[in-house]
Amino acid sequence: MAGKPGFWWSLMTQKCPHCRKGSMFTDPNPWHLKTMLKMPARCPECSQLFELEVGFWYGTAYVSYALTVLFSAISFVLWLLTIGFSLSDHRFYWWLGINGVLLLVLQPWFMRLSRALYLYFFVSYSEDYKNEAPKTFDYKSEDYFLREEGDKPKV
Repeated sequence: MAGKPGFWWSLMTQKCPHCRKGSMFTDPNPWHLKTMLKMPARCPECSQLFELEVGFWYGTAYVSYALTVLFSAISFVLWLLTIGFSLSDHRFYWWLGINGVLLLVLQPWFMRLSRALYLYFFVSYSEDYKNEAPKTFDYKSEDYFLREEGDKPKV
């Protein structure tokens, strides 16, 4: 594959946002529930740190919520355009049931996708990732919660 890796393909396959080559998850199958969210600390290709700060992944709850609402809205519109809604023959309740089952089955993939999308928001792609330093915040995660209130961060 020559040239720059595509943004959408890299996002959907959960590749590192810095190099778009290294895998973000140790197990490629999101439906292995025991290893679903297991990630290496750094990208195997470019050494980009995945957890940029302590508690970084808490923000993915909002991203996951937005993804599932978007999925439900799209399935609602598709159902409306193809089948239609009526309370007299319970088509609305059929949509609710099918949408609920799909959300439950796709939840592991949505959780991974929300982590990837959240990290893509903070880390940008670099074509020269081999010669460029990975993205970090102003402090190291370990130093942040170990220092006293008046102390300055270690550089």
